[in-house]
Amino acid sequence: MQTTFVRHVPEPEGSDHADVAPQAAPASPKSPGGRFGLRSRKGSTSADRSLIETLANSKLFQDYERAFTESTGMPVALRPIETWQLPHHGKRNESPFCAIVSEKSKACACCLQVQEKLSDSAVNEARTLVCPAGLCDTAVPVRLGDRLIGYLQTGQVFRKQPTQTQFDRACRLVAEWGVQIEPDLLREAYFGTKVIPLRQHEALVRMLEIFAQHLSMLSNQVVMQQENSEPPVITRAKDYIREHQTENLRLANVARAVNTSTFYFCKMFKKVTGVNFTDYLSRVRIEKSKNLLLNPNLRVSEIAFEVGFQSLTHFNRVFKKIVGQSPTEYRVQLLGTK
Repeated sequence: MQTTFVRHVPEPEGSDHADVAPQAAPASPKSPGGRFGLRSRKGSTSADRSLIETLANSKLFQDYERAFTESTGMPVALRPIETWQLPHHGKRNESPFCAIVSEKSKACACCLQVQEKLSDSAVNEARTLVCPAGLCDTAVPVRLGDRLIGYLQTGQVFRKQPTQTQFDRACRLVAEWGVQIEPDLLREAYFGTKVIPLRQHEALVRMLEIFAQHLSMLSNQVVMQQENSEPPVITRAKDYIREHQTENLRLANVARAVNTSTFYFCKMFKKVTGVNFTDYLSRVRIEKSKNLLLNPNLRVSEIAFEVGFQSLTHFNRVFKKIVGQSPTEYRVQLLGTK
């Protein structure tokens, strides 16, 4: 059955309408990824999953997660594009109602399919989906340049005080899922779930969108900084690139500087760094340009040539591909001025 998505836009004040997604069909035990597996999402790679794991373990994310949770009372998770786990299960501030129903396999399968539909909807922008039980979940895309690598996700809340009619519908679903619990306990869990008024919810999602931009910047730095040991020839090559990045640098120049053949250097560089020489050089130049953009007295065209680009058009195109926004937009975001 098709799920109704709730775009992140304000509802009319005083409206009693609730956009509820129809119950999703249980996942097949033979589906990819295990008993409750979501199907593989095109474009997801092991490198992206590893990058998301690195970001999730970073001090930046852990500090933000702690601050967000303590200030809002809502859970927040950073997850890869494809996942076979409920993002908030077992987390601090998980909805007591969700904690109860997720213990049953049929309910878990339904929740996972709702999560998949939310991910499909949130590829380009933040989206909020109302699950069959009436609770909201929100996903915000996190990108490395123009490539989607994961999601910031929060939710398991109501945007309006739940009604008796909603609770009765949730009770029927719980019974269909095979969850056996005392009615009073279920009522306490359902009505004890956090209520975030619509406007406050809008503001919280905006906070996540801003943080997703910070994570995108951090992911670019992580890609450039290889944590594992690398061959000395690659270390020397990286040093040479940084020292000569403003020049019209070619692959053959770097290979010659580190005393290797162009073919061997090209193959080894890609294997060790995960990107080809041209992409790596672009990332080094863009990182330098981001620092120069902090100076409001420098024109974007000056910065482009200063870091080694031969044309402003090329600089703008590469900057947007790596950072996800134009140099001017990036500067406005940092300095707050046009």
